[in-house]
Amino acid sequence: MFLPNGTAEGIKVVEISNWVGRAIAGPRSRFDELRKRQEFGKTGVYILIGQSEMLDFPTIYVGEGDPVAARLISHFKQKDFWSTAIFFVSKDESLNKAHVQYLEARLVGLAREAKRSVLENGNVPQAPGLSEMETAYIAAFLDRVLIICGVLGVGAFQRPTGLSPSGRLLYLRGKGLTATGYEADDGFVARAGSESPLTAAKATPGSIVKLRTTLLGQGVFVRDGDRYTLVQDYAFTSPSLAAAALLGRSANGRVAWKDETGRTLKEIQEEGPTKAGP
Repeated sequence: MFLPNGTAEGIKVVEISNWVGRAIAGPRSRFDELRKRQEFGKTGVYILIGQSEMLDFPTIYVGEGDPVAARLISHFKQKDFWSTAIFFVSKDESLNKAHVQYLEARLVGLAREAKRSVLENGNVPQAPGLSEMETAYIAAFLDRVLIICGVLGVGAFQRPTGLSPSGRLLYLRGKGLTATGYEADDGFVARAGSESPLTAAKATPGSIVKLRTTLLGQGVFVRDGDRYTLVQDYAFTSPSLAAAALLGRSANGRVAWKDETGRTLKEIQEEGPTKAGP
């Protein structure tokens, strides 16, 4: 990662060894500098990112351009929601219009499946037909795009793997309901089948209420009689946010989540270094 402005908040140029691609990321305030870069005139796929009213939910828009310049200039003038732009191009001019249309379609599809963002794209674009070799090439390119998105803190395209890095399963109980989950590298994953009350407590922060409403609207929560049920593994940015969304009230996730013996996540984390000592 190279920082042309010399600050972590400015423009970022990101590459991966032996990869033909390059990512350029920058804040809206640096748009004049972004448009002067030679990559701005290349064929590529881009992501616009902004905040939403809900915790854990960025607003994103995915697009493609041949080149990206005209589309990004248009969005700078006409779309107010975004504060950061990331665009991906190739260093060897190997991306063509069909390739970036395929990348756009896959990224929009992944975002809709992950349900971790407010997606500004109204429709899911259709991926064009590619040859077997081109499909393999773009699939590998997409893998690098997703890695870089993770490095830049964009988790809107990632779904949980279903595997706990520690192998430890944790439980959350309240109002006769039970949820299960585990710590993950990018936050905390609540597992499919976890239960949640239909109504939130009166003192629940508005951001949590909006998050629960959005999860219901996106089909992550589904009503099941007198409760909601989580129908897919879902990654929250922290154990406290996962606990609050599932319990329908403010919660300290390090205390609320417990293992099968009743030890809290806080106790487990604090015991870990002691057990791992010399």
